[in-house]
Amino acid sequence: MHFENQPHIPPATPGGSTASFTSLDIPHRVKKNRGNYNCGRCGLPKKGHVCHLPPTSTTTTTPTQTPTDSSVSVSNSTSRPPPRQQYSNLRRALSFDDSDLRCDSPEVEIDESEMDLFGSGCGKLPVSCMWEILRRLPPAGLLAAGSVCKGWRETSRRLWRAAEELRLRVPPRSQPGFVGSVLQKCPGLSRLNLRLESDLDSTMFACIAFSCPNLEVVEISTSETAVNRITGDELGRFVADKRCLTSLKMEGCSNLGGFVLCSSSLSTLWLSDLYCLSKMVFNCPNLKEISLDFSRQENDSTDLIAMVDGLGRSCPRLQNVHVASVRLSHAAVLALTAANLRGLRMLSLVLGTEITDASVVAISQSYSKLELLDLSGSSISDSGIGMICNVFPGTLSRLLLALCPNITSSGIQFATAQLPLLELMDCGMTICDLSSQYPTSDESGDFELQTTFKNKLHLIYQKVIIKHSRLKKLSLWGCSGLDALYLNCPELIDLNLNSCKNLHPERVLLQCPSLESVHASGCHNLLIEGIQSQVNTQLHSSLFFSLSCCTRLGGFLIFE
Repeated sequence: MHFENQPHIPPATPGGSTASFTSLDIPHRVKKNRGNYNCGRCGLPKKGHVCHLPPTSTTTTTPTQTPTDSSVSVSNSTSRPPPRQQYSNLRRALSFDDSDLRCDSPEVEIDESEMDLFGSGCGKLPVSCMWEILRRLPPAGLLAAGSVCKGWRETSRRLWRAAEELRLRVPPRSQPGFVGSVLQKCPGLSRLNLRLESDLDSTMFACIAFSCPNLEVVEISTSETAVNRITGDELGRFVADKRCLTSLKMEGCSNLGGFVLCSSSLSTLWLSDLYCLSKMVFNCPNLKEISLDFSRQENDSTDLIAMVDGLGRSCPRLQNVHVASVRLSHAAVLALTAANLRGLRMLSLVLGTEITDASVVAISQSYSKLELLDLSGSSISDSGIGMICNVFPGTLSRLLLALCPNITSSGIQFATAQLPLLELMDCGMTICDLSSQYPTSDESGDFELQTTFKNKLHLIYQKVIIKHSRLKKLSLWGCSGLDALYLNCPELIDLNLNSCKNLHPERVLLQCPSLESVHASGCHNLLIEGIQSQVNTQLHSSLFFSLSCCTRLGGFLIFE
């Protein structure tokens, strides 16, 4: 669904090539010699010449052979990637993103009258064969192929016209004209994904709007060096002009200032890095999914209470709501519950330290059919978990409570025991080792601090016992105060134990025959060996261990 922020890394492009928008910088063409007047065998002029040399194997013309004629020198001068033979599933035409290698290709019909043979410049390949070859090229190769000969130009033109989805990486210092020249080749484009390494300004935004009148899905992501300069007025005009737009996802929205979005077709809206918004007006009656990720700066002046109140009045069909902000409070939760969103199924309110057990009461009274609840970073306690279990036992399948310091192992065990449909649970950084937060009296010389530490020793070295028949993913990352773990979960496939540095190998028992991967960064080698030994004994196969850094399961996971 991974706004985390989804937590997976796409594979590298096969053959070591990078499918990127830098392909639009077409290299300088090699000068073509017009006319082949010399014999290809002996080099003598062809006029009145009968060659006495026998034909070589390189001059035979077969449908699958690469032409050796000098007329294809432009194509050879470009950096074409090696053939991707190890992938059996074809990608959609012009879908060059590495993470989309398994997309189905579009079904474009070719008339029987077009199934002829091209001239010698194309090696006499049928149209269908040429189509299958050119469709696998990145933008650079496809643009260069169109300049080889008439047959290749026609096939590449038809490929551009048939494209429905385009994924491009815009490199630094690129010109908006390059983006427009590619987009204008795709009149039927409905899905656009841009990965920007250069700044996004009004000129490039207008170029996208003008070149793609029928866009349905737009995703714009920015690198750390890129700046999104789009204002709220420009965003509002873009949404209003796109009558077919159903999904808009944009990163780096720190310069919006405020916006008014009016659309009868928009159903999905993701905006991240929001900051100091003076107004937020949503006039989207068919909006079903919204994700608003605000800046982590304390001086953010956005009025979340007014924003949530407006959402309830103008977007009655909302089903998935995700808001991440340090300014989330109990008053904002009350405004959301007063909106009476009857279709709400997934609610994520992240980083709101002022969200308490009273907020859980308000949520449970207004929305009793939630399937996902994410209150990570809040101040709820085990009592709040008890209320969640009392209200949602028949619907809740995903519960995320990471970074909630008031939760103990008792609350975690109670949730897994009372929620029979639970499939995912994230309790990262809930059971922490307080000894790392309180220095000793020898270091600080503060007797009162030492007394406080001793009074909190009962929270250290807790154990978790979970028996669940449907739980598939469990995350306990950062639970440094956990020293014993007993799991009896036959459906568990993913276990995150990153930074559980005090977990003892002899106090870990896993009865999880379906376990596929364990994340154990920052854990002792003895613990890793003990877990691997237990699981291998059950599965009689090797277990995948991930020693990479932990990524929280919350955030945009609700929209997977």
